[in-house]
Amino acid sequence: MKNKKRRIAFISDHASPLACIGRVDTGGQNVYVAQLTKYLAQQGYLIDVYTRRDDAEADEIVNWEKGIRVIHIKAGPECNIAKEEMLQFMPEFQNNMIRFIISNHLHYELIHANFFMSGLVACGLKKELDIPFVITFHALGCIRRIHQAHKDKFPEKRIVIEEMIVREANHIIAECPQDKDDLIVHYRANPRKISIVPCGFSSSEFYPIEKTVARSILGLPHDQHILLQLGRMVERKGIDNVIKSMAYLKSASDKSFKLIIVGGDSEKMENSEDLEYKRLCTVAKRLKIMDKIEFAGRRDRDKLKFYYNAADLFITTPWYEPFGITPLEAMACGTPVIGANVGGIKFSVKDGVTGSLVPPRQPKKLAKKIEDIISDQAVLNTMGLNAIKHVNTWFTWARVAEQINESYQYVLSNGKPTSKLINIGGDSQAA
Repeated sequence: MKNKKRRIAFISDHASPLACIGRVDTGGQNVYVAQLTKYLAQQGYLIDVYTRRDDAEADEIVNWEKGIRVIHIKAGPECNIAKEEMLQFMPEFQNNMIRFIISNHLHYELIHANFFMSGLVACGLKKELDIPFVITFHALGCIRRIHQAHKDKFPEKRIVIEEMIVREANHIIAECPQDKDDLIVHYRANPRKISIVPCGFSSSEFYPIEKTVARSILGLPHDQHILLQLGRMVERKGIDNVIKSMAYLKSASDKSFKLIIVGGDSEKMENSEDLEYKRLCTVAKRLKIMDKIEFAGRRDRDKLKFYYNAADLFITTPWYEPFGITPLEAMACGTPVIGANVGGIKFSVKDGVTGSLVPPRQPKKLAKKIEDIISDQAVLNTMGLNAIKHVNTWFTWARVAEQINESYQYVLSNGKPTSKLINIGGDSQAA
């Protein structure tokens, strides 16, 4: 395997590895595709990442990293479109991708699809060009519908499409045990077709920095307990739950609490017209705690490590979460995580060891947990050290890429497990 460079294709319909992280439709999937392809390329793969052209000025082919190209495929108008509206353009995406492959005389041994629309395209390529594919769903329509009900704007046929992809895929990458269970229960997936391979973090991007240094760089106070919420500003992420918890907090010391919220559509959120931002402000104003909250806005990725390191606690309490990369990044910086006891968070955060798990949408219980941890500096310090060791043992992108590589080998060997492959149909040792 290592002696021969193998050409593979990634499809990531709406999430380009080149995109700015933190906007409504950019986040974990962009990071996943960017980091995973980098580490697979280091293993000798030649990778083309196909993504929808959303900018008429973008080059068709971008030679991005050594061994990696990003190829922009025409599918619908060449501008930003909400991912909920993209399904109608996937036939055009598929046809133009096939045209590109044939006209450039490309031969791919494998396709790795990301998200259900990419999976739909991969099904078409498998039929037309006989290329096997694996898929990471990143989110499942059934689970989204359970939690969001009428607020889910994806077409009804998403779930039918996902059922078809589950049948047609040569292999499925589940990001955590809950993801695997959901695939089996809601989609009748064959357990033997599923590997549990988590997301990862980049140790070159996220690492411990002295807290006082990080706060000085960001201009944050040294005499407050700083709580951090970082990620996409959408309702299901439960940012309002974190805001509401601030109204219940009672400091056990002479330090007050400050919540920093990083994310959004602008670097200066006070000028933003984003509806979720306005809703969150309304929540804070109604509770009369606006003075305890700072909406820091969108920040470049190279600045995020300073926010993680400046915080005493990182908090993320979504309604559901297929995996969640931000808790890994926080733990890599030595910051304990309080996370919702859902999906991938309950897989990556070790309750009572690297942080704590709480039920979603229960701000009073969240506040109690914050107080319990903050009031004991020894516990806070121990959790931080445990977090660094935990993620560096189980969740580096290098380790993730090795596991993904084993899944690829499983598919390319027609389903014959290799001696190294320990996770086909099983649970990760990190569980």
